[in-house]
Amino acid sequence: MEIKPYEKKYRLQMIEVWERSVRATHHFVPSKEVDRLKELVKQIDFNSYSVYCLVSGKNVIGFLGVENFVIETMFLDPDYLRQKLGTMLMNFALDELKANKVNVNEQNTAAIEFYSSFGFTTYERTEKDSEGNDYPILKMELKQ
Repeated sequence: MEIKPYEKKYRLQMIEVWERSVRATHHFVPSKEVDRLKELVKQIDFNSYSVYCLVSGKNVIGFLGVENFVIETMFLDPDYLRQKLGTMLMNFALDELKANKVNVNEQNTAAIEFYSSFGFTTYERTEKDSEGNDYPILKMELKQ
């Protein structure tokens, strides 16, 4: 397993990982909404912020994106959950990218628990996500 900077050749696999991860972990998002959101994900310019892929051979199995020290995105293929690979990505975000904040869906309790295990605590809550959808977001930061 290696963590590599984003390259265009990873793009389609990243979108597949995103979809598989969301369908496996975001049970509060209806399937049709995942389809709609996937179209938005396809439009993301992954060169516009720091994006890194967790790669095994030629396969992307996870990725993370950090902007202004905030973890904006972190997804792992559900086939690789509970194998410490999320921890590997998180340690990279903390140690190499100096991330100290994360935004997470309030209904994604497993993610909240994961980030909390690294010392993140909630400092703000929004009623809607950044797209204006009715998915409350918890803004978390590392304890000082």
